[in-house]
Amino acid sequence: MSGLRSQESGSRPQASGSRPAVAVVVVDHDAGPVLGACLASLVGAPVDDVVVVDNGCRLDPAPWVLEAVERGVPVRLVRTGRNLGYGAGANRGVAATDAEVVMVTNPDVELHRGAVQILVGAVVDDPAVAVVGPRIMEADGRRYPSARRFPSPLDALGHALLGRWRPANRYSARYRMDDLVPSGPLRVDWVSGACFAARREAWEELGGFDESYFMYAEDMDLCWRAGRAGWAVVHHPGAAVTHVHGVSTSAHPYAMVLAHHRSALRFAWRTSTGWRRLLVPGAAAVLGARVVTELARLSIGGARQTSSEHGDELARLAVAGVRHASPEHSD
Repeated sequence: MSGLRSQESGSRPQASGSRPAVAVVVVDHDAGPVLGACLASLVGAPVDDVVVVDNGCRLDPAPWVLEAVERGVPVRLVRTGRNLGYGAGANRGVAATDAEVVMVTNPDVELHRGAVQILVGAVVDDPAVAVVGPRIMEADGRRYPSARRFPSPLDALGHALLGRWRPANRYSARYRMDDLVPSGPLRVDWVSGACFAARREAWEELGGFDESYFMYAEDMDLCWRAGRAGWAVVHHPGAAVTHVHGVSTSAHPYAMVLAHHRSALRFAWRTSTGWRRLLVPGAAAVLGARVVTELARLSIGGARQTSSEHGDELARLAVAGVRHASPEHSD
């Protein structure tokens, strides 16, 4: 196809000047036209390589890739042949580029002017930083809680039980860092995988995303492993993006509910040690009850579910018994 570079089509672009090479990896699974908006938001951005991962799409992303190429975005397409899951798709995209700083993003994210420079600068300026996440906003301008704490057992349970019915409860507020009003970069427990920049050195040391998570919680797991390895995770409010949410997942709501809960339980088991592991069966019971509730809501048509507020919360907060365990507190 004219103008469309594939993964195998010669050498990869190099950085210009003294700045590090920067690549953007967009994992697409039937996002459709919003992928075009995502790529359009990169017009004029200081990126050397953009890799769109066709993660088993039925809607061929090639037309939007070609449109971006014609507008000067250095895009190429990598096809996986099937839906490998978000983490595995991102891993394939990162492996296809040699850039020193890699940004991973959902296709339904639009980057605001200057966001790339700010995120890359935050990685370059502090050699301890592995991952930097931007300020993520909803389509209506509301702040999305993209920087979060690893929940204590009490906060996880409180949010799991009250999050839907009383969103402003204190347990959910602590987990979501609702009081966050940073004036600059702030070290946090973890940031959303919807959009972030990563240092390649750290990414390779950590092995990228854990592909045992098909969808959801792979970002929390990556940041948890980064912290245990001594790397910093940073939220930078100066970099802003808008996330439409749920474009690729809303077509499969039942599968997404199951994927959310399965990933939450996997993370709970993996990160719980000592006495906290005794709480995992209780977490499994809470998750099971919520699966039944959510599937019932979907079956009666009462939920127009997306992967943003409730779905994201569901996967990441129903992890009773999990809290951040630093290397010196790994009992």
